[in-house]
Amino acid sequence: MLYDEWVEERRKLTEKYSNGKLGYIHIKGMNWPSFEAFERELMASGYGKEGLVIDVRFNGGGWTTDMLMTVLNVRQHAYTIPRDATPDLKNHQEFQSYYPFGERLPLSAWTKPSAALCNHTSYSNAEIFSHAFKNLDIGPLVGEPTFGAVISTGGARLMDGSFVRLPFRGWFVKKDGANMDFTPATPDYIIEHGPKVKASGEDPQLKKAVEVLLEDM
Repeated sequence: MLYDEWVEERRKLTEKYSNGKLGYIHIKGMNWPSFEAFERELMASGYGKEGLVIDVRFNGGGWTTDMLMTVLNVRQHAYTIPRDATPDLKNHQEFQSYYPFGERLPLSAWTKPSAALCNHTSYSNAEIFSHAFKNLDIGPLVGEPTFGAVISTGGARLMDGSFVRLPFRGWFVKKDGANMDFTPATPDYIIEHGPKVKASGEDPQLKKAVEVLLEDM
């Protein structure tokens, strides 16, 4: 209940900071239930909005970054004109922004501007998401550097009943070769949250994300 309350407060702050122009989604974890919630929220929170703030602060990780990238990294390669939309195709360039993504893609797609939020308690796959969001130039990354602990792990049960967990894959940023296990995802805009932020009822990181996204738009 406290989590739901916090998310609803972020949504209202986004509405306030952006004068109703932007939507807000918090991704609780990098798991399938959270991804399904993200897809639902994409259509609800993004409906009628000019842009979207995606928040992975306090996200403990998981495995769904590539699913999220499939939604956020769609690029329009053509435009289409529905039957009877115009009596004369000579004005076809007026339809350049139209493409039936919903009919063509296996997942929802967000093609409008977006910004992402991360902080020091964004872990593992939430860090991979933050690296990807920034390095693929999807939009501005705002907040605090992530924890810097990215490694794929697995494990096995031993004969005595104990469990051994060990890494089996390293993660590196393609753009610069940085080892994600020791290199946090560093936001384009670093905004620290002091101890008084919660009591103030404001969110300076969210406010900055809204500000820079509106400027970019």
